[in-house]
Amino acid sequence: MNRAVARVDLDAIRANLAVLRRRAGEADVMAVVKADAYGHGMAEVARTARGEGVTWLGVALPSEACELRRLGDAGRILTWLWTPGDPNVSRCVAEGIDVSVSSPWAVDEITNAARAVGRVARVHVKVDTGLTRNGVLPADLPGLLGRVRDGVDAGLLEVEGIWSHLADGDTPDAASVAHQRARFDEALVVAARHGVEPRLRHLGNSGSVFAHPACRYDLVRAGISLYGLSPSGALGRPADLGLTPAMTVLAGLAHVKHVEVGTAVSYGWRWVAEEATSLGLVPVGYADGVPRAAGAPRVGSPVEVVVAGHRVPIVGTVAMDQFVVDLGDVAAAPGDEVILFGSGAAGEWTADQWADTIGTIGYEIITRIGPRVPREYVGLRTRAEEVGP
Repeated sequence: MNRAVARVDLDAIRANLAVLRRRAGEADVMAVVKADAYGHGMAEVARTARGEGVTWLGVALPSEACELRRLGDAGRILTWLWTPGDPNVSRCVAEGIDVSVSSPWAVDEITNAARAVGRVARVHVKVDTGLTRNGVLPADLPGLLGRVRDGVDAGLLEVEGIWSHLADGDTPDAASVAHQRARFDEALVVAARHGVEPRLRHLGNSGSVFAHPACRYDLVRAGISLYGLSPSGALGRPADLGLTPAMTVLAGLAHVKHVEVGTAVSYGWRWVAEEATSLGLVPVGYADGVPRAAGAPRVGSPVEVVVAGHRVPIVGTVAMDQFVVDLGDVAAAPGDEVILFGSGAAGEWTADQWADTIGTIGYEIITRIGPRVPREYVGLRTRAEEVGP
């Protein structure tokens, strides 16, 4: 095998999508493929989603949306995070990509782009209902809507959607969700008063599909759950939600050595052998996305990986290109397969378990797996020609 590989099961993604669609009821489901499809590979995941009849793809950056067009995707795409002067925004308008707006400058740039390219721009007005990131504040919404309405009247804009983002959508019984829903509904009333009638209203995300079905509206944006991870520990593990993690990260042992008691390992000598043991060298490190703290977390036990069917701990500080595992009496040799994380089917930890141990979230574990780890695709939708753009 290669030094390391991230094996992506496209059948798992298809199955997760089916679960999300059932949970979404009559609402449509957007497949969010930002950040290279959460590290799984935007091209293949997008093709798989389209092959399953997904109408909408979502990305954060205009450059990501333009890349999807370059790859041949001709369907509906929404992009929502950009800064003044981004040259890809005009390309998005020219190529029929929907763009989110939440500031006067954004409306002006989209309007000017539509005029320049000779094409009506489709926009989604984002309202800040309480997350306090992007989005127009309720007090500023009437002014922004007036600007949008001017663009509509000029034949340069179409309002495809009004949307917002939940702060605690993955937390059952979160009081903030009801608060945000109320503010979102108020924003829709204000929009109607200004003659702005969106085709789509969307507020819900992966977590809310399971925890807050009242947030479905017309469209649900499915991100982390599409890839088989739980949006939150409060909702349970992936299996509790009917989800299957789609990514398995594997490597090959590069070296095995026997060491005596008192032998220190890796930078800072943060781990010392308490008895004679065997150590294995795994040739991936934090440059590949393996968290540096995985071998010596501040609290609790180290992360464990699977070697020769046995779970063994990472010991010592993870380096840029490699880390060490304590094999104990496990019989292993260079070239043997190491499972870092996956679905759990072979006894390996999931990305969520890595995250719980290190003190982060599963999103970070999967999205940080870098380009030095090639993606390998398995499952029914492996070949692009089976699915099309």
